[in-house]
Amino acid sequence: MIYKHIPDVRVKAKFSDCKKFRYQLTIENKLIENGTALCVLMQNPSIADDKIADKSVQFLETLIFHKNYPEFEKVSHFTIVNQFARIQTKDFEGKDKDIGPDNDLYIRKAIQQSNIILIAWGKSNPYSKRQQDILSMITSFERKKVFMTKKHPSRGTYHDFLRPFKN
Repeated sequence: MIYKHIPDVRVKAKFSDCKKFRYQLTIENKLIENGTALCVLMQNPSIADDKIADKSVQFLETLIFHKNYPEFEKVSHFTIVNQFARIQTKDFEGKDKDIGPDNDLYIRKAIQQSNIILIAWGKSNPYSKRQQDILSMITSFERKKVFMTKKHPSRGTYHDFLRPFKN
């Protein structure tokens, strides 16, 4: 199935030169100016880019920009970064080589530039060492509002999707 981005968004993707890694996907709501920035942390990217979305990206666009969650009330744009930057949707292994040479730089930058962090890698994510590395990055920045999702966005529902972050 092909997913499209929702109307009224502008999307920018940053890939490695070899196109094997997607470091970030930034989605801006064209109807909100000077709003809040959100960083979404997921597991690994799909082929979603500025032209096409995937189920998780489309779900997040709708959740953040249209479902009236008070946590996202003034969010004008969000940046998706991933534990692993290698683009792979089937049989993902989560090896060190899948992290990507520049991935941690993009993760830190997205966290630093955001007011709100949404950890959306899902509770069945088995990469605890990598999770701890990223949680250390989050806690190194002060005064960030941090939330978690109850499920991965590809399996999410719009009702009761968020939970408080407890480290």
